[in-house]
Amino acid sequence: MEPTIFIVDDDPAVSRALAGIGPVLNRPVESFASASEFLLAYAPARPGCLVLDVRMPDVSGLDLQQLLAERKIAIPIVMISGHASVRIAVDAMSRGAVTLLEKPFRLEDLLTHVRKALEIDADQRSTQAREAEFEARLAQLTAKEREVLDMVIEGKTNKQMAAELNLSLRAVEDRRSRLMNKLEAKSLAELLQRVGPSLGKNLREA
Repeated sequence: MEPTIFIVDDDPAVSRALAGIGPVLNRPVESFASASEFLLAYAPARPGCLVLDVRMPDVSGLDLQQLLAERKIAIPIVMISGHASVRIAVDAMSRGAVTLLEKPFRLEDLLTHVRKALEIDADQRSTQAREAEFEARLAQLTAKEREVLDMVIEGKTNKQMAAELNLSLRAVEDRRSRLMNKLEAKSLAELLQRVGPSLGKNLREA
């Protein structure tokens, strides 16, 4: 799915001007006159970034940014404003905006930050895909293999695991070998590195 630059601005003239970055970056552009229109049309699975005006009637840019955060939609946002204050800038950046550009701004500045936003989105989606793939591998582990994995994470040796599980050392080594193969980890360090993000995710969701 091709990354899209989404523009939300209630000023048609500004939207048309902003849409000009699409051909320059060789990316499709979709424009919306309000936050409500954008929310109705946008699907989180679509890659891209959002160029968002701060001041709009009904739902402001900051309000939309907050709504997206509450819905756990992590699309990178480039905020723009003709009346940016320090408070607005702080609010936007603290909520994760890539930047806030004050009108009038240079085209090159906008292009720079939109490129960065698109890169951030690509990186986020790549990370999410890797984590989802690893979660699928974790789900393939048997209960006994998962038991050994939990002990490995705790830092226990094969001998300690054998004693606690009342198994032979060979049986523990076999289970450990099988789980390493299923998780496609070639070393203990690689295993712990891969398990780390999934373990953190499970703790956050607990």
